[in-house]
Amino acid sequence: MTAIIQALRGRRTGTATFVGAILVFLVIVNIFLNPARLALSGIGTTVGLVAPLLFATLATTPSILSGGGGIDISIGPMIGLLNVGMVQYLFNNGIDSPWAVLPVVLLAGIVLGGINGLLVVRVRLQPVVATLGTYLVFLGLAPWVMPQPAGSAPDWLIRLSDHMAVVPLLVVIAVWVVVRRMPLHRYLMAIGGSDKAAYSSGINVAAVRWFAYALGGAIAAIGALVLTALISSGDPNIGPSLTLKAISAAVLGGVSLVGGKGGFLGAAVGALTIFMLELSLTALGFSTFVLQMMFGVVLVLAVVFDTVAARRQR
Repeated sequence: MTAIIQALRGRRTGTATFVGAILVFLVIVNIFLNPARLALSGIGTTVGLVAPLLFATLATTPSILSGGGGIDISIGPMIGLLNVGMVQYLFNNGIDSPWAVLPVVLLAGIVLGGINGLLVVRVRLQPVVATLGTYLVFLGLAPWVMPQPAGSAPDWLIRLSDHMAVVPLLVVIAVWVVVRRMPLHRYLMAIGGSDKAAYSSGINVAAVRWFAYALGGAIAAIGALVLTALISSGDPNIGPSLTLKAISAAVLGGVSLVGGKGGFLGAAVGALTIFMLELSLTALGFSTFVLQMMFGVVLVLAVVFDTVAARRQR
């Protein structure tokens, strides 16, 4: 267990510890506001509710770690496009076996993430510009594939929103632990720290950075699966709402926007903190407008903390 935690943690443990303390406080608040939500009998359902945001946050993390301003803002619409594509082209055509669905969806996620990577490393667009372009493309394709919410998910997938919700998370953890034990992880963190230094050391910067975007696409595909499990259908409008929260959660969890610092554990803690904050404000009767403003405030504060931490390290 200690090895897994170290593998997930990355190098920015201080911020993650601070945010972890906030998370504990929010959990206590939610226990008083809504005891049933965090009761042992309802943990599976709660994990299912937080899963789309959690996987969107983890999908955003590799590109940020790769540096070069690598914020993949297309992750939300990508998850939405994979959701409606899965329902429209697979489930609605009777293709609902997990052995057929899982490889197709994962491959689609890797292709979409890989396109972002190619735009960054081959076309040499700024990551924000490249992923803004794909954000708009994915955003437009989703309602073209499915104009309105429709379809249904198979039973095996719906179970991922309840007592089997932890299974996809364990899969991502296992993948990240394997990556952490490979030289590829050191290369990823190195190019995030300094492109020039990594290139001078003989690291293939373009290949490693492309891998980061492709890995993000694969995790986004798992996010699309758990989102489909949660809503039991396809919805072209739900994906984009994850983008701002995912970026906020990653930075809040200690993933530095300059790259090369942070890890999956911190990103996951950030996602859980955002989720608990949302639950708290909802239980207190705040409107969705207040929630949106709060997410913006959290993002700004997280960036400020990140900047201050980077200056102190220098």
